[in-house]
Amino acid sequence: MNHWKIALIPGDGIGPEVVSQGVNVLKAIEELDPSLSFSFKEFPWSCEYYVNNGIMMDDDGLEQLQEFDAIYLGAVGYPGVPDHISLWDLLLKIRKGFDQYVNIRPIKLLHPDLTPLKEKGEKEIDFLVIRENSEGEYAGAGDWLFKGKAEEVVLQTGVFSRKGTERIIRYAFEEARKQKKTLTSISKANALNYSMVFWDEVFEEVSREYPDVQTYSYLVDAASLFFVLQPERFEIVVTSNLFGDILTDLGAAITGGLGLAAGANVNPERTYPSMFEPIHGSAPDISGKGLANPLAAIWSVSQMMDFFGEEEWGKRILTTMQELLNDKELLTPDLGGASSTEQTGEAFIELLRKASLEKQR
Repeated sequence: MNHWKIALIPGDGIGPEVVSQGVNVLKAIEELDPSLSFSFKEFPWSCEYYVNNGIMMDDDGLEQLQEFDAIYLGAVGYPGVPDHISLWDLLLKIRKGFDQYVNIRPIKLLHPDLTPLKEKGEKEIDFLVIRENSEGEYAGAGDWLFKGKAEEVVLQTGVFSRKGTERIIRYAFEEARKQKKTLTSISKANALNYSMVFWDEVFEEVSREYPDVQTYSYLVDAASLFFVLQPERFEIVVTSNLFGDILTDLGAAITGGLGLAAGANVNPERTYPSMFEPIHGSAPDISGKGLANPLAAIWSVSQMMDFFGEEEWGKRILTTMQELLNDKELLTPDLGGASSTEQTGEAFIELLRKASLEKQR
């Protein structure tokens, strides 16, 4: 039996609501598959925790999380706590502390009615964005000079190390080779004459080791256009921290919105636990109303199962989501339904159980 220890950080706003539905999915899988078991420990770290304690997480928080196989995060952020504090003192602290340098975000249309794009369907909108997750524009390097004076100057420095750039590009090439798909690099070397020129050079260097992988390279502005007009151009995409953050939200827009967008923060060497999360915010305006869409959180469970080597369960979660999306009555209001968060989660588990039991017969 494979036993997996999962740290839960439900976080703020709708985070606890959607995480609870994802945990229910894992418990259902445990019931259906005697070869798997899960244990959970919840941590209260959040903006509320910050208000009460002056810190977003315990000083030894990373040490506490080290013993787990995966971290399942809900959402972080709440009015009254500056975004840079909630982000840097919890989410980015975990990503950087655990060297989760690969961010994986699937851009996959699960139902044709979900996309605002005319004449585009599941076949055209199906690719994977691999985002550098540890440095780049989010390295936190910079300075604030002459604050409050007429000469005030702010410096925000992007950091692109050879190690960091090469390892994310190599990871993307390995994924493209494994899946037998094309690889597209997205940069902005015409304007960013140091960081992105370096990125393009490293991409070209590494590409020579993978002659079997067909490659493309686009400037980020052109790529943004193609995401909308010709998403079928892309199969595997690799890009920097900032560009990946922006482009994947654009990807969410063409696949149904943030309520269906999931992300994995991965340490490929498994020296540290990896973290899985829906990429939507904490949405405090709908918190506690049962309106939150749990499907992004459930999709992140699919990514977690893939990471655990349980790809069959990862696929089964996605096919169950596709089946659920055929019945609007079972969906939350953001997708045109009238069901609550809990009702949608229960409907998902019912369909998952039904499909799993039929397969066992």
